[in-house]
Amino acid sequence: MVYLGCHLTSSKGYENMAKEAISINADTFQFFTRNPRGGKAKAIDENDVDKYIKLAEEHRFGKVVAHAPYTLNPCSKDAKTREFAYMAMTDDLKRMEYIPGNYYNFHPGSHVGQGIEAGIKMISDMLNDIINPEQTTVVLLETMAGKGSEVGSRFEELRAIIDKVNLKDKMGVCLDTCHVHDAGYDIVNNLDSVLKEFDDIIGLDYLKAVHINDSKNPCGAHKDRHDVIGAGYIGKDTFKNILTHPKLQGLPFVLETPQENLQGYGEEIKMLREMIL
Repeated sequence: MVYLGCHLTSSKGYENMAKEAISINADTFQFFTRNPRGGKAKAIDENDVDKYIKLAEEHRFGKVVAHAPYTLNPCSKDAKTREFAYMAMTDDLKRMEYIPGNYYNFHPGSHVGQGIEAGIKMISDMLNDIINPEQTTVVLLETMAGKGSEVGSRFEELRAIIDKVNLKDKMGVCLDTCHVHDAGYDIVNNLDSVLKEFDDIIGLDYLKAVHINDSKNPCGAHKDRHDVIGAGYIGKDTFKNILTHPKLQGLPFVLETPQENLQGYGEEIKMLREMIL
């Protein structure tokens, strides 16, 4: 069994996100903690949170995924950008405790010419400053496509970050199918080998969530352009193999495909559910 959902708009509140998920037969979802380009987060409404938790329990939701803003870059050359990353993640992790036991995903960042080792150190240093033993939220490093100076397109880079984090039990990985494909991992022809490599380097125990996206580009393109399921280079057969793989059961799978509306995501979720019948 896997949990299926899509990215929803957090400005509508937790209860409305849960209702939207239920309306398209989803049992998980993802949301931005604040404007994806940065800025202040909306105030928490505890009554809204209580209604969400009740709905999530009634409909047996899996773990949900909060996504940090795209502008969060803890390994930037610019001190102000690093300060924003620290501020946003610190605030977001406090806010996540209103819906305890879920996931907070972020793009590790881009070292912008400082070198991969410097980038890894900056990222892990920030995580060590922010993560605390009492939090119930697990912080996820997202696998990246390898554009420019992105950190995290190789499994070894994600492992190196985790190795430097003190509270490893608060860490995990979100595997993006488009990103790993574009990074050069051949999930179409060698899914078992890719998962074995992930296990050997990072450990499948750290794999907590999956962004399920097709890709507009061939394997190894380092482009990061998502496509709807079955329309890109990854293809429906691969997604069926991923969804039914015994080592990936129990995980939340979140669509980030280029759909125009909620109905489009509902149709994709219906298609994915039919693959695993």
